[in-house]
Amino acid sequence: MIFWRVAPNGVTDNGVTAMVKARPRSRRPGIQGAGDPASGPRLRFGVTQAPEDGKANRAVRAEALGCSQSMARIAAGVAYREKTLAVSGDAARLVEKLRSL
Repeated sequence: MIFWRVAPNGVTDNGVTAMVKARPRSRRPGIQGAGDPASGPRLRFGVTQAPEDGKANRAVRAEALGCSQSMARIAAGVAYREKTLAVSGDAARLVEKLRSL
């Protein structure tokens, strides 16, 4: 089950894009493993913040693969739980981290 892909050259500094499902107001914050919902495989993120005023989105970006918030952006799904997260940086390091999840 692959929920990520390496971005083509010139996009997000050779980083990766990952399909994620945010779980706002979660009792267990952080990465909660991979799931396979009807819309395809996704990485589940639990955040304690409420989904109002972009708080949960900022928390998902901050939790993204242990990188700084400035390296991650939500490419699609800002208003939804299922999102596409683009993370810039060294693709080899990010792929290794994703494979270990």
